[in-house]
Amino acid sequence: MRWAQVAEHNRRGQSTLCADEQGTVTAEFALVLPAVVIVLGLVIGGILLATHRITLVSLAGEISRAEARGDSNAAAAVLARVGNETTIRRSTEGALYCVALRSRPASGLLSQVFITAKSCAAVS
Repeated sequence: MRWAQVAEHNRRGQSTLCADEQGTVTAEFALVLPAVVIVLGLVIGGILLATHRITLVSLAGEISRAEARGDSNAAAAVLARVGNETTIRRSTEGALYCVALRSRPASGLLSQVFITAKSCAAVS
């Protein structure tokens, strides 16, 4: 008898959902929403980490090239952009002058992650 009622509803152009199935979309949405928020947070965090790493690599390259050629004014200008919370380590590896930068990208959960970038330039 129940299938006959559903078929009758379909002929009238009404929804095929029975009264006991209403609200299932809301329940499914409530279950999926936290997973979507977590995935979105992970994606945004990954983008922030990648962006910070690219910035550190670029700055380390500029500093190592400037200091390797003896241009202290250019190196000081780049160092002013680095920030106070960035650790700078300099080393000489044969004919290369290397600069390594290490810092935390952000506050919150990402503050537990350190990003390190190293760049070397030939000493002239």
